[in-house]
Amino acid sequence: MDAAQQEATARARELQRNWYGEPLGALFRRLIEDLGLNQARLAGILGLSAPMLSQLMSGQRAKIGNPAVVQRVQLLQDLAGQVADGSVSAAEATQRMDEIKKSQGGSVLSNTTQTTTSSGAPTVKRVVREIQSLLRSVAAAGDIIDAADTLAPTHPELAEFLRVYGAGRTSDAVAHYQAHQS
Repeated sequence: MDAAQQEATARARELQRNWYGEPLGALFRRLIEDLGLNQARLAGILGLSAPMLSQLMSGQRAKIGNPAVVQRVQLLQDLAGQVADGSVSAAEATQRMDEIKKSQGGSVLSNTTQTTTSSGAPTVKRVVREIQSLLRSVAAAGDIIDAADTLAPTHPELAEFLRVYGAGRTSDAVAHYQAHQS
């Protein structure tokens, strides 16, 4: 890879970080690991070709052009969190992945069992993702970390909040959220 290609890849990954909260390679690798998939299966569930998935992961392409695919990514992230916290079994996850694969975007998102508990309250993971989304819509992860570093000497708790929610993993943010509930 020559210098121009390396620069284009770095630019694409920074755009991905701004748009999706992290480079898609990291996000997709985590989904593959957390859900026990391979790249071909992940591509099929998302509705992407295997080469397109590979290009997004490697930074040869920056953006997912199809909004339904972006929604499927979000649904898979939510599912991976539910598998990790034990609220969804592996068998249920397989069935849900088939449903996500068939979804056109809107219908699965309106299913209240995915966004709320039986009492109607939003799940912790949903609240955390909303906080992350809001922070990441305001600034890139690197800028959030810079702001946290600036605040750290005088406001360490606020700096930690920015680091965890603005640039950290969702699982770490969920743990932080749960630890700070009274």
